[in-house]
Amino acid sequence: MEKTLVFIDEGFLSQLSKYFGGGNYLKIDYLKLARTLSKNQNLFCEHLFYYTAPPFQSEPPTDEQIKRKKGYDKFINKINKNKEVTIREGRCQRILNKGKEEYHQKGVDALIVSDMVSVPIKFPKIKKIILVTSDTDFCPIIKDIENLGIKVLLHTYYEKKRASKFSVSHHLIDSCESSYYLTKKDFENSKLK
Repeated sequence: MEKTLVFIDEGFLSQLSKYFGGGNYLKIDYLKLARTLSKNQNLFCEHLFYYTAPPFQSEPPTDEQIKRKKGYDKFINKINKNKEVTIREGRCQRILNKGKEEYHQKGVDALIVSDMVSVPIKFPKIKKIILVTSDTDFCPIIKDIENLGIKVLLHTYYEKKRASKFSVSHHLIDSCESSYYLTKKDFENSKLK
């Protein structure tokens, strides 16, 4: 079976998890999800690249922030033990918008681009990769690596609602070899045990 690499944008996937969970995050086994998505394409997942950012910590951190960071560290330490997974961490930025706190991952996209562009060098036998995201910032790199003979199979989620956080640009879809839509069943089949 042909091998592939799976690149998961955790920021996108966690929003989708919360949406499918009706406001509660669904706990999933990311490696199991990567293997399932690969198998659905008649591919074997050789490696998972998982992109995330640690929870925001103020100075000094609140009790809630400390609790979140401990949970995050426990998760990262557990998944880091698996040699089939590479964790890449950006940072979390807090922004005050009209009196409300918003949190955004920073630097994650650059890490994804860096790893995608290195595929032909580090994994010369890989000819197809799976990208789990909805971010159009990846369109240029997708075109570049497809010109190098690597096909990008996009896994995303789409809603036909104006101003939906799940509206995907056709530019992203058209940039990829093919695109597939994640479903709640994909999450249910990858539940963390």
